[in-house]
Amino acid sequence: MTEIDMRASLLLEPGVVKVQARPMPEPEHDEVVVRIAAVGVCGSDVHYYHEGRIGDFVVEEPMILGHEASGVITAVGSGVPADRIGERVSIEPQRACRVCEQCKRGAYNLCPAMEFYATPPIDGAFAEYAVIQADYAFPIPDSMSLEAAALCEPLSVGIWSNQKAGTRPGSRVLIAGAGPIGIIVMQVAFAFGASEVIVSDIAPTRREAAERFGATRTLDPANPDDADGALEVDIFIDASGAAPAVTAGILALKPGGRAVLVGMGKDVVALPVGRIQAREIELTGVFRYANTWPLAIELASSGRVDLDSLVTARFPLDRVEEALQASVDPQALKVIVTPNE
Repeated sequence: MTEIDMRASLLLEPGVVKVQARPMPEPEHDEVVVRIAAVGVCGSDVHYYHEGRIGDFVVEEPMILGHEASGVITAVGSGVPADRIGERVSIEPQRACRVCEQCKRGAYNLCPAMEFYATPPIDGAFAEYAVIQADYAFPIPDSMSLEAAALCEPLSVGIWSNQKAGTRPGSRVLIAGAGPIGIIVMQVAFAFGASEVIVSDIAPTRREAAERFGATRTLDPANPDDADGALEVDIFIDASGAAPAVTAGILALKPGGRAVLVGMGKDVVALPVGRIQAREIELTGVFRYANTWPLAIELASSGRVDLDSLVTARFPLDRVEEALQASVDPQALKVIVTPNE
């Protein structure tokens, strides 16, 4: 390595990651360089590690994984005030074109030209440093940990899901999947005023975790006594990606209810169309988020959403492969990579 190199963990091919030297990033006029402190391992990272692709996104050359990131600004571009150097920031890992129809209507998450961390061919944050446009690097309060700042990314998924669902005071919510996203979605639902949040998961350890984080009740979908078809909830949010869970959740909705699909599953699944029509169920998906970071930082820093307690393991940069494998353990919630430790 030279003085201008940094260390980064690269996915070389499915099942193979290796730490290599990469040139230090240099900021464009509207960018900042962030010394990465913490990166959460996401299910998409695991998919790329094992499969080398997610749908139409295919890894065709070595790529840095990781998109749930935080750190400290160490350099700025010519158009960014120098006094931002030293700021502790949470990174929104996107770069939208800002001029297309979707961007102009505020739905920049649907920008067809979006460049997103760790989505081919864009590098992510399993590295000592990364660059991001300055207005996507959000300052965090001193009271907020850098690990929580990294987890503002999955928290934004939880916020966007509940916004799409229309969660409001008094809502009764059913969530399928008690992994980290499901537990974050649950916490956000309560922060938005939900009076009852029921969480379903086949794994006992995950149900126990949901209970620790405040679930009103938990259900085992494999247990006939826990059948959720008669729940008559206002909102169903799937964070599992499992086709049977999606069907069961839709059947648990009362007339006029809303179903929001968050979990990654099969591209095509059968749906109870008759029920959707007869009850005028609203069904939508979630693709990332838009304009969520200020609220995410407020919810986390105020304690209304607990992100720090989600962290169950930490790994340095040269153990990213272990981190990817550890994240699929049902006992794990959120695994963190610390590139500069």
